[in-house]
Amino acid sequence: MGSDYQMRRRRALQAFGVTGAATLAAMYTADPVLGATLGYDEKIGVDPATYTAPMGVAQDSPGKTTALTWLRDNASAVTGLSDKVWSHAELSLREWNSALDSAELLRRNGFTIEWGAGGFPAAFVATYGSGKPVLGFNAEYDALPGLSQKSGVSTHDPLIYNYDAYGPTYGAGHGDAHNTLGAGSIGAAIAVSKAMKQNGLAATLKVFGASGEEQLVGKPYSAKAGLYEGLDGYLDWHPFTVTRADWGTTSALMSATFTFLGAAGHGATPLGNKSGLDGALLMATMSEFLREKNVAASGRFHYAIINGGGAPNVTPDMCSIWFFVREGSPARAQVLYDKIVACANAAAQASQTKLIHKFHSGTWNSLGNKVAAEVLNDNMTKIGPPRFTTADHDLAKALQRSLGKPEIGMPTELVPLTAPDPVFLGGPSVDTADVSWRTPKVTALIATFPPGLPNHNWGVTATAATNIGHQAALSAAKYLAATAVDLITQPELLRRMQQEFADRTRDANWKSMIPDGTQPPMYEPPADFLAKTGQKFPPPGITWPVPEVVAQEQLGTTGPALPPQV
Repeated sequence: MGSDYQMRRRRALQAFGVTGAATLAAMYTADPVLGATLGYDEKIGVDPATYTAPMGVAQDSPGKTTALTWLRDNASAVTGLSDKVWSHAELSLREWNSALDSAELLRRNGFTIEWGAGGFPAAFVATYGSGKPVLGFNAEYDALPGLSQKSGVSTHDPLIYNYDAYGPTYGAGHGDAHNTLGAGSIGAAIAVSKAMKQNGLAATLKVFGASGEEQLVGKPYSAKAGLYEGLDGYLDWHPFTVTRADWGTTSALMSATFTFLGAAGHGATPLGNKSGLDGALLMATMSEFLREKNVAASGRFHYAIINGGGAPNVTPDMCSIWFFVREGSPARAQVLYDKIVACANAAAQASQTKLIHKFHSGTWNSLGNKVAAEVLNDNMTKIGPPRFTTADHDLAKALQRSLGKPEIGMPTELVPLTAPDPVFLGGPSVDTADVSWRTPKVTALIATFPPGLPNHNWGVTATAATNIGHQAALSAAKYLAATAVDLITQPELLRRMQQEFADRTRDANWKSMIPDGTQPPMYEPPADFLAKTGQKFPPPGITWPVPEVVAQEQLGTTGPALPPQV
């Protein structure tokens, strides 16, 4: 392999804080998860500098023609669902109307629906067909807080603005375009079902309507409960700024809140008060000092203060700070997480508050699959990139201008499939990652918002219910449907994909990062949702109401009372 590859090997060692005397092989042996993700391609001789994606893996077939024709003739069903979900803009674990609309489109097209998948009321499994192979499709539909934006408007103009004299807020919005994600995957599954029926193809299709992805809750708990066992493959995509197949990894993540309980009092007479906000701010400040010497280039942590007090003249007796901790593998995430917990304990001691530490969720880093990426890439090449209009490019350029990015419009070409770089410098996390360790995963990224814009930005919400979002959802549906048909009609292709999965996971045994007995975050559904879905609340194993967290701390002292001075 060339010198460029060797340079990247050295950079990988440095990025993970490994000494110069070590080797990548030694690092991967010490952390088998890294071996399965970053190390596997090196092991089989894949050089990112010379890799060329094979062609001819995907095959034309009557089934594929049927699927793509159905999507052409029923595009409005897919885009209509996407727009409905966009208009609902429901937060994680509360996607009541979004889940109902998603399930209804599947039901009308012959899928049977089972609600409460994995123990989450807004999650479902929709099933069509019988026999092998069993293919899963990922459908998400949750929005994000504070990212409300009017559709097609290129300057920040929230659709929902919540007035408050002291702290206005924006409503929720699809700033990660999950409205397109769910609709595209559902469209793909329905298209494949039509191909099966018309062409006599045997398979079982399962659409997993997933709740709470933005909080990385739904799939990790569902995977721990065994929801994804028995799948032969799992097809997924995500909105992005370019269109390409992918077999790289993501960051493992741990999510927890730290609640500091004190004793309230008047802000003008603070002596003896115990501030929960002080505890949270001390924790945040101490954690910042970790960044230089205790966080590798692949590590991340970030936080939000949830309830910091309602007025300056009331010392808040309760304050919670919510942390996400990310690293390149579960073991590395645990090391960084333990350091964050140490900061929390020290902050509680320094602020004389009581600490309530609640672990919410944890997910592994993604496991890629080269064979899956290659068949997907070949289908993407045959089908072509999303087709954007002049108006789409104008909107994209206007958004780029508003956010200070180069005005280049939407991408017009596919990004060629490349091998993952051995240097992983951290980045986003996905809760489909846990599923990728249970079955081979097909992953596509589709241009759904303009290059230069980050996920989780109001500009994404602006495009997610326009023709830009429509073309992304339809393109995703075509790519996934075509790939699923190949996996059904080419048993050898599916066998190779599964063999790679077995080889990658041989020394890395998946175990949920969620401790036994942990109750997931949960919200009670409206009564009409429960009636429509035939569910009862709470689900089995859930304690409801959740025990209250109440500050019962005593006020502090400034010392013994002194006698009056004469």
